[in-house]
Amino acid sequence: MVQINRRNFLKRSVSTVAGSYIGLSSCRSSNAQTIGANDEIRVAVAGIRGRGGGHINNFQGMKGVSVVALCDPDSQVLDQRITQFKKKYNLPVQGYADVRKILERKDIDALVIATPNHWHALMTVWACQAGKHVYVEKPVSHSIWEGRKMVEAARKYNRIVQAGTQQRSCPAVQTAARDIQAGKYGKVLWIHCSKLGARGSIGKVTTPQPVPSNIDYNLWAGPAPMTPVMRKQFHYDWHWQWNWGDGEMGNWGIHYIDDLRHMLGWNSIPTKIIAAGNRFAWDDNGETPNMQFALMEYDGLKVVVDIRNLPDPQRRGGKSGAVYLQSRGGNYIQCEHASIRLSRGGGGAYDKDGKRIHQYKGDGGGSHVRNYIEALRSGRRQDLNAEIEVCHFSTAMCHQANASFRAGRNASVDQVRRNMKIHEDALNTLNDMIEQIDGNGVDLKKTPFVLGPELTFDRRTEQFVGPNASPANRYLKCSYREPFVIHDNV
Repeated sequence: MVQINRRNFLKRSVSTVAGSYIGLSSCRSSNAQTIGANDEIRVAVAGIRGRGGGHINNFQGMKGVSVVALCDPDSQVLDQRITQFKKKYNLPVQGYADVRKILERKDIDALVIATPNHWHALMTVWACQAGKHVYVEKPVSHSIWEGRKMVEAARKYNRIVQAGTQQRSCPAVQTAARDIQAGKYGKVLWIHCSKLGARGSIGKVTTPQPVPSNIDYNLWAGPAPMTPVMRKQFHYDWHWQWNWGDGEMGNWGIHYIDDLRHMLGWNSIPTKIIAAGNRFAWDDNGETPNMQFALMEYDGLKVVVDIRNLPDPQRRGGKSGAVYLQSRGGNYIQCEHASIRLSRGGGGAYDKDGKRIHQYKGDGGGSHVRNYIEALRSGRRQDLNAEIEVCHFSTAMCHQANASFRAGRNASVDQVRRNMKIHEDALNTLNDMIEQIDGNGVDLKKTPFVLGPELTFDRRTEQFVGPNASPANRYLKCSYREPFVIHDNV
């Protein structure tokens, strides 16, 4: 293995770069045939509080595209967006609390999904069954099984389904992928994929919180359990609770995991996984880890995925909690003749002395929506930069890491170290993480690491196999609440 100075790597690498609905009527483009260049594409957006609000503007701003319907179970958010839309565009737009009402409309061509994670798969399947094309935000699924059902639905109903991993449309990633796969820098030796950016605690409540009167909780929960709300902030902080979110691994890690698969040309996912981490320092209602890393193996090549949300006060100065990590992340790909360091917006290739020998300029994927619209007009899913199966595999890597963690048990540092010593970068990641955790005043004897089992994944069945499979396979599929159910036969 090529030796690296890990401290310099973290400082200088990527941080320097800036139920069933088969009976519904089909939409106008029912057979995914070409939509004419002069035909208007009519779009509905579901989940409009955060990312979806941006999509309203992105799609409405494109020539030949009209946003005609908005959907959200929060009536306050829905009313605000409708008012903003009419004021900005001087055009009518219909509002709905229930996405099923949108899917009944024959005049809508595509559904844009920016809801919480637990709704992504079901809305995609329902939309495909109703004859709609789909643009679905990352992570595309809430479990590996769900992701496969999304692919099956897209194929069965011949729908064009794009994932919201917009960096697939970034020129920097596309060019780096061509260079790496062409062997420009020699054989790939190892990869470190990371997202290092601190967040704050979500706080703690000890009694269920009332659902705001403006939210239809039945429609918000959909396929997920309608359990009591145990978090201070209803919106967004669901990311850190397993019923609805997938932690930072699925929230931000998915972008750089997808970049990794893109640049290496992977057409599947790893077959070996082991993860470790925990929710350190914060005594809150969050359930997902705030420090997590996974060692994965893909056809003999080892990859470390490193996701962190704690501050790093010892390394960057200041008191614990006062100085936060700069938002950093991306991929460090070590090849025989150079290293490639790439994050959102661009990066470069560097020789063994650290001198940049090539710059990769990017835009973070600004043309991603345009790529989707162009594919709708061509009628070819092959024209998509992030077709649903592509991002099913990338999202599945997030789920693999989370499944190992969730099936894990408390472990001493020595136990974690013994499991990571087979790979130098994994061991370095552990040591670096321990130093950061210590800087936050955490006693690892009182709050130890959770170490997942070493898992083997069968690509054909998309299940874990072998002696440690049973506890991890519990997380391959979500439970569903009638009538919000994805059936085996989509």
